[in-house]
Amino acid sequence: MKQYQFTFTSLARNSGLMDGGFETRSIPFSQWAAGDFIAVELMKPGSEKARIELYNGRMMDPLKGERLIGALGIRHATLEITGTWEEIKQHERFHLMTAAGLIGKATSASTFSPIPIQVEYLGHVIRQGAKCTMKNSITPVPTRPFKMPVVLMVGTSMSAGKTTTARIVTRELKSMGLKVIGAKMTGAGRYRDILAIKDAGAAAVFDFVDAGLPSTVCSREEYLPALEHMLSLMENAGGDVAVVEIGASPLEPYNGDVAINYIQDNIRCTMLCASDPYAVYGVMKSFGMQPDLVSGPATNTIAAVELVEKLCGLRAVNLLNPGARPALRKLLKDRLGI
Repeated sequence: MKQYQFTFTSLARNSGLMDGGFETRSIPFSQWAAGDFIAVELMKPGSEKARIELYNGRMMDPLKGERLIGALGIRHATLEITGTWEEIKQHERFHLMTAAGLIGKATSASTFSPIPIQVEYLGHVIRQGAKCTMKNSITPVPTRPFKMPVVLMVGTSMSAGKTTTARIVTRELKSMGLKVIGAKMTGAGRYRDILAIKDAGAAAVFDFVDAGLPSTVCSREEYLPALEHMLSLMENAGGDVAVVEIGASPLEPYNGDVAINYIQDNIRCTMLCASDPYAVYGVMKSFGMQPDLVSGPATNTIAAVELVEKLCGLRAVNLLNPGARPALRKLLKDRLGI
């Protein structure tokens, strides 16, 4: 199949499919699985804000009739869309659940979420006689123990300011002369988050897509090998410090708690990015977390900062304010022993 017939979403960025050498063929639903690459035709563009993220990270407006390559998966977003490939029924249309090409049937959506793009199944991607999947497209990497110190970004939910905080922290660490490795260890596949960290100065960036997962809504047994693959990629990149984002929150079914527990000994500084002051209290009490700093929308005003400090006894700082950067720099130096 000629590659120019298809638009490749960012979940396909490691697939090698852009060079061609594949065909598409319908297969029985009993043989479908999360992470399978499939070809779909765009039938309804969705709302104006619904866009497509390409394999190179650029964004594209959807056009009816466009043929896309994405991957089957599961999404369980608190503020936007939930859905799964497992709910797809024969001969029915389904959805692009993220711009990155995460494909399944949307089962619920927030009133404020963009209406998802509707697609129709054209077939599975077949390469060398077998279905092409995210897992069989990854490049093996030598396993190495993870020794890098970590600055961890955890959120009370999606859209809580984690990536923005990670960008600011990355830039600050780089200004100290450190080689930063960025990573997003859990969530639903989007390329833009780790690209934003790279643009801020990270020497290399990785996420679970690099380990063969379309999202981290999966069993612990499936997630752990992917996490170990990510950590080996990071260690092999040879950085001084890792800036790590946990997508969604550790209380959601994305294996954030598994990732945090696995790298616990490496964590030197934890930043809790919160949507509001009460969410800070909720995550602290539910997850038993004691962050070094609270940031995000919960610190947008003096009133919000005062409430965080009153409710939780934590330091809250609006990192979007350049005047806060010296305090951030001091915290990072103290926690990293610089």
